[in-house]
Amino acid sequence: MTSDDEPARSNFVLRLFFGRDTVVQKGPLGMLRLVALGMMFENYDVSLVNAALKQIAVSIDMSTSDTGFVMAGVRLGGLGVLLLIPLADVIGRRQMFLTALIGMSVGTFLTGFSQTQEQFMFLQMITRAFMLTGAALSVVILVEEFPAAQRGSALGLMAVLGGMGYGLGAGLYSAVDALPYGWRSLYVIGILPLAVLPFFRRSLRETHRFTAHAMSKQHRKISLTAWLEPLRALANTHPRRIITVGLAGFFGAMGSIAVFQYTSFFVQETHGWSPGQYSLLVLGGGFIGMFGNVIGGRGSDRFGRRKVGFVALVTAPIFAMLFFNGPSELLFLSWGLYVLCMSAADVVIRAQSTELFPTAQRGSSGGTLIAVQSIGFVTGLLIFGFATDSAGSLARVVSWVSLSSIGAGFCLLFLPETHRRELEAISGETAA
Repeated sequence: MTSDDEPARSNFVLRLFFGRDTVVQKGPLGMLRLVALGMMFENYDVSLVNAALKQIAVSIDMSTSDTGFVMAGVRLGGLGVLLLIPLADVIGRRQMFLTALIGMSVGTFLTGFSQTQEQFMFLQMITRAFMLTGAALSVVILVEEFPAAQRGSALGLMAVLGGMGYGLGAGLYSAVDALPYGWRSLYVIGILPLAVLPFFRRSLRETHRFTAHAMSKQHRKISLTAWLEPLRALANTHPRRIITVGLAGFFGAMGSIAVFQYTSFFVQETHGWSPGQYSLLVLGGGFIGMFGNVIGGRGSDRFGRRKVGFVALVTAPIFAMLFFNGPSELLFLSWGLYVLCMSAADVVIRAQSTELFPTAQRGSSGGTLIAVQSIGFVTGLLIFGFATDSAGSLARVVSWVSLSSIGAGFCLLFLPETHRRELEAISGETAA
């Protein structure tokens, strides 16, 4: 038996994200593996709605412009995070993460039985609320467990491991035409996380910081007031920070959503690609994107969150425009470089959304970012829905919408730098 404080055995992945001479403790590393496994399930569902949009649209009679409105409705499910995640600041990160895992699994499974646009949209809205709650809490858990010098690297590694779920969805999608019920079979598989729920319940522990915080709030009753108190306190104590983080999330989400949502649709409609070719694009781009997570994680731990995030966000639209308007020979490279930029930016924005706030509000701050990003997603998709009059105008509209990522980059410059600083020093709270 080894203790939680024994240094984890070094390997290639850890050296890549944390550096050759950096010691990573087994306790935090075990937490990282658990939340990354949970995020694999989230990314699996996200990959399906992006990859199989063309098949879903045909099955439930959606036109090209209708997909923008339906997907916008799906993204509104992110607002449900504001109802769920404040409880993580009251009853704990662990309990709400397990609840989110159950909700996303059941929701993904039921989506496979959708018969109409309305049913599909409703089920995916509910599923997304639980998925994004889990995503926000995974960031909170790692930020609270890892040392200051390793927080960004930990988030970057989690993004890579969790992103394997996206690759799994894309890989299975390559056989969508051979599956007995097509895209529906892919969603039904989403029930599998329930099989590993007992493992999560045994292995996932509460974070040390929340445990210390909860001990100072003994006998606190769960009520509507207690439920919403973290959100109220967040707005009162750090309004400028949460507004600036929210704007960065909003503009980044609005700029990226149409690119990712319509990649599969675009290459199949415009370039005549098969589902298998799209899967290769995602897997190849995902490999390049892994290095974006290294840059966003380890790079921002070394050079600062704001610098890395700014460069990534202002560069990303260049590759989006090249992908949708350039020659077919550059599709793989341009898409991979876009994924690299947005992967790095996502690590930075998620880190900032939690590092800047005290323990009592950290879950709510991460959830607020998710909710505002959902509004950004919806805005981008609505613009697409209103501005796209045919499949031929898809590339033009997506290219212009992608420019909003530049606004997100400038927002980051107005936030305090957080890399290599202890959470208590950043937020001004007293260390437990």
